[in-house]
Amino acid sequence: MSSKKREEHKKMSFKRFLNSVKYSIEGLNHAYRNEQSLWLHGGGVILAVILGIVLKINFYEWAVIIVAFVVVLAIELLNTAIEAVVDLVTKEIHPLAKIAKDCGSAAAFVSGVASAVICLFIFLPKIMALF
Repeated sequence: MSSKKREEHKKMSFKRFLNSVKYSIEGLNHAYRNEQSLWLHGGGVILAVILGIVLKINFYEWAVIIVAFVVVLAIELLNTAIEAVVDLVTKEIHPLAKIAKDCGSAAAFVSGVASAVICLFIFLPKIMALF
């Protein structure tokens, strides 16, 4: 691609913005249709929202939980992207491909565990106070 074409391609416009939003929604749609872990995290989010409403958590607690869940979602989406790129590059079982996929999965796992711990810190004292 020539440099002039590249500059035209990268020009800011409302149409380009709308396309970016469309592609982002397509990525979310693909991940939710194909990634079991996103469904598991979705279930965790629903449980946390129900607990948050029932236990009447405050604004700051909601903010922390929302940030935690957004981080988990972002890392899960990046993990999905890593897996797709690795699969595009090679179908062979290669040690470096395994490392890339395993590290992406580990990042998603660590963020999920951290999010669960955050929820425990917020909800456990409130649940214990009920008894």
